Amino acid sequence: MIIVIGFVIIVGSIIGGFMAEHGPVERLFQPYELLVIGGAGVGTFIMANTMKVVKDSGKAIAEAFAHKVPKERNYLDVLGVLYSLMRDLRTKSRNEIEAHIDNPAESSIFQTAPNLLKNTELTAFICDYVRLIIIGNARSHEIEALMDEEINTILHDKMKPYHQLTAVGDSFPAIGIVAAVLGVIKALSYINEPPAVLGELIGAALVGTMLGILLSYCVVNPLTSQIKIVRTKQHRLYIIVKQTLLAYMNGSVPQVALEYGRKTISSYERPSIDAVEQEMMNPGGGGGEKAA
Repeated sequence: MIIVIGFVIIVGSIIGGFMAEHGPVERLFQPYELLVIGGAGVGTFIMANTMKVVKDSGKAIAEAFAHKVPKERNYLDVLGVLYSLMRDLRTKSRNEIEAHIDNPAESSIFQTAPNLLKNTELTAFICDYVRLIIIGNARSHEIEALMDEEINTILHDKMKPYHQLTAVGDSFPAIGIVAAVLGVIKALSYINEPPAVLGELIGAALVGTMLGILLSYCVVNPLTSQIKIVRTKQHRLYIIVKQTLLAYMNGSVPQVALEYGRKTISSYERPSIDAVEQEMMNPGGGGGEKAA
């Protein structure tokens, strides 16, 4: 919603200011200039990326428009599942724990957090490292190094849409110049026409330059900034898992290990200690707002 509001303000300010100066608004409507710029931008993006990145970019744009960041309920789900797993690691047999991590969809622990189960990548991340803890041969610093490597790899993949769309946004001013040059070439073919006709054609060509700059700085770049914000906050869930499990491996009891994970959450979004304690007592039904 915030993206739509911002876009409406941008368009309203530009067109409103142009109208206030008694500019001919109808001259701004140049669909073929937009076709040249937009089509060249999309084509460039497709040429530069794999189909997987193209599809993920569409998903990232949808997430940005929906502002699909983790809510308090998502954080509590992760902390609640981690607490239950750590508690069982201390009190139950290896076979009982393996039943949860080998088939999380059928696990009574994971079923208390359906939003977490939908995030298959994060669920697999949790299960993989709990499995390593069960094996018991790996040292905490070795697990930490492995986690860091995997987390960085995941972040690199998740940020590909941001980097690639930013590159396309940066190219739009130059593509706008291409559209403007094409418009000038068209205008020169009417060189024998009266000045009024030439003026209209040259004005239409200059709209191409304006559209290229507008698309770059007022549409694509703000949108990619939102993509970065959303994906970075989604990635924070992996850091919570990392810090919580490492604290447990280093000897902290589950209640204290959760605090290591909770402290990695931004203070603006961090669940209270009371909410986390309620989640430990009543997994899946504790405090916090519902996930979007």
